[in-house]
Amino acid sequence: MTSEALSADALYILGDLFEYWIGDDDRSPFNLHIASIIRSVSRYIPVFFIHGNRDFAVGQAFAAEAGFTILPEQSIIDLYGKRVLISHGDELCTRDLEYMKFRKKSRGWWWPRLILATPLSFRKKMAQRGRETSKKNKGNLSEEIMDVTKSEVDKVMMDKNVDLFIHGHTHRPNVHEFLIDNTKVKRIVLGDWYTQGSVLVATANALSLEVRHFAPA
Repeated sequence: MTSEALSADALYILGDLFEYWIGDDDRSPFNLHIASIIRSVSRYIPVFFIHGNRDFAVGQAFAAEAGFTILPEQSIIDLYGKRVLISHGDELCTRDLEYMKFRKKSRGWWWPRLILATPLSFRKKMAQRGRETSKKNKGNLSEEIMDVTKSEVDKVMMDKNVDLFIHGHTHRPNVHEFLIDNTKVKRIVLGDWYTQGSVLVATANALSLEVRHFAPA
């Protein structure tokens, strides 16, 4: 654990920590290793988690084991005196109609219960097929469809009364500055964690969107 982690005030994980999550009963060595790492951090600082589109099934059992608190999909936090909205961000990709249909079903009351009642091996195969299908479908979607919808961003920022919004999901790290009703606002997008890490380091004086290169195996 780095001295930077120990000196932080909190850690927020904005979803898609896992490539897929098939249930808290999937106690694979990898999942247990991740839980152990997060718990080692949570002994020193609070850790918060927002569900992503790939790990929306993470439940309270895993949260308790890893030592983090699950937050609502759109949460307001106090960031050194500033009111900030955080989210995974997939709920704002409203032009991807097929995904929005799946999202509505998968976040409903009956579908998760039905899936979690099936054998673990079935869920794993289902998740793997789902990821393969998703990768193929992305090739047929425009960049615009896969990005957040600007009008939805404006709406949620106005509804939540914030001028800073932090999210992930689109894997397009950037800092967007724009106007809503002549008010300057900012949207910060985190990147993915496939070949490098993407983090937003917040202090009382600055926000820094950084790429963290992985150490050699």
